Amino acid sequence: MGTLSLSDYEDVRIWAPWGHISGRWYGNRTERPILAIHGWLDNLGTFDTLIPLLPDYLGVLCIDLPGHGCSSRLPPGMHYSVADYVLIIARVMKEYKWPKVSLMGHSLGGVLSYIYTALAPHTVDMVIALDILLPPMESPRLLSMWSTFLDKHLVEEERSEQGEMHEPPSYTLSQLRSVLSKGTFESVPQESAHHLLYRSVSKSLLYPERYYFSKDGRVKYYVIFPMNPGLAAELARRIKRKPYLVIKGSNSFFINSTSKEVISILRSQNPHFEYHEVSGAHHVHLTNPEEVDKYIVPFLRHHRPPPVASWSLVSDDAALSKKERRRAQERFFSRNLKRLSKL
Repeated sequence: MGTLSLSDYEDVRIWAPWGHISGRWYGNRTERPILAIHGWLDNLGTFDTLIPLLPDYLGVLCIDLPGHGCSSRLPPGMHYSVADYVLIIARVMKEYKWPKVSLMGHSLGGVLSYIYTALAPHTVDMVIALDILLPPMESPRLLSMWSTFLDKHLVEEERSEQGEMHEPPSYTLSQLRSVLSKGTFESVPQESAHHLLYRSVSKSLLYPERYYFSKDGRVKYYVIFPMNPGLAAELARRIKRKPYLVIKGSNSFFINSTSKEVISILRSQNPHFEYHEVSGAHHVHLTNPEEVDKYIVPFLRHHRPPPVASWSLVSDDAALSKKERRRAQERFFSRNLKRLSKL
């Protein structure tokens, strides 16, 4: 068995009442894939460096959330929210008639995976959460942020209306890389920015060699899921005996002391819960995929193993050492000699 290839994919469009959800289905398209969901303001390109390290017996369907990447925007006057984004998982499952789903999410995608798994645990067979577990806890700071979102959302609506008549501000690619990197607090270094830019910018029709951001500006002011310690703990109690892998970036603050109780609950009632920390910031899966892959691949092989028909004695994982092979041959010949002696 080998690994997935970034060039082996099928672009998909999943119908939605407001338009469509865009995605890329990498690798095996005959089996139910892993559903990979990106973080806030990102797109499916966030998985570009991780995909080529994953085993090829499983496909991976990466999607752009509404308002992000190449997916349709919500209609004018609507507001993006975490609660509505959770429903996207169920919508994708309905489209492909999956009885269960395997989830891999980064940041917002990991939050959606956690909430959905707690609400519908019977439909989830495993979860991989990349540098996230919970949405932000309710706090005075969070309330202040929500209050500023109200006015800013209305301003963004006006900009969107004007954008239909006037092209948004445009930038050179170098400027775009810098803007994107600063927006992630350098979690995405400039040299990695292209993985996210190719699905989030459009070429300017007015200025050659310049581009503008094409995602829906309203997603910057989405409604965050209101979370408190009691609710977080109750959600965790609903996730029992469910393969759940959490990988934290060592320099990231997204998994902090507010997650301790939930981690303790998941660990105490779930023998399939794993928690690991690797070197990197919030986008550790993009910037340090080799270290992240060291935990993901064994997790996948254990909880979604390849079908028996794909096993091969010559594959890297099943290959016997020379000594083991010799012992197997000796046992084989010994059994056959015994059978011959009885003839």
